Amino acid sequence: MYQHFFKPLLDKLSAILGLIIISPIFILTTLLLAIANKGKPFFIQERGGKNKTIFKIIKFKTMNDKKDANGNLLPDKQRLTKIGNFVRNTSLDEIPQLINIIKGDMSLIGPRPMLAEYLSVYNDHQIKRLNVKPGITGWAQINGRNNLTFNKKFDLDIWYINNLSFKLDIKILFLTLVKIFSTLDVNQDGNLEVTAEKFNGKN
Repeated sequence: MYQHFFKPLLDKLSAILGLIIISPIFILTTLLLAIANKGKPFFIQERGGKNKTIFKIIKFKTMNDKKDANGNLLPDKQRLTKIGNFVRNTSLDEIPQLINIIKGDMSLIGPRPMLAEYLSVYNDHQIKRLNVKPGITGWAQINGRNNLTFNKKFDLDIWYINNLSFKLDIKILFLTLVKIFSTLDVNQDGNLEVTAEKFNGKN
């Protein structure tokens, strides 16, 4: 009952209310990123959703599009803007995903949506993480975030699905708010790149 009725209802109500409450922050962040990124405040990318559906995730754009002499994008660290770094460290880049929740693409709590190209790489166990809608935050995010291997993240995602409940969602939401005030887990230890490594089906 909770998973199929109350959870979707609470998701949409929370997303609508959340956007209203944080609208000043949303507008200000949009304006600052538009200035930093030459009129492009949002980052839109195809991600894998529930039951292998593909949707376009909306996030704040934290990196510019500067390229080298050969036309290739510069490394992530060189493209991360000052305002973008702040937005990432405070997890403000996730705010636009409230729009995805209202559209029905995502849930507030659930496995994080990964690149659509990974849909063909998952094995029979890993694909189970797509049995529910992806979320803005999840069980894996409060248990290590980017410091976890993909396999560990997937195990945590599937554990969440098997134990999904209102009580667990409230716990995840509370712990997520606590972790927002910490930037310790945003990047992998020793990883100089802003973006985590790609999933290859074995890592």
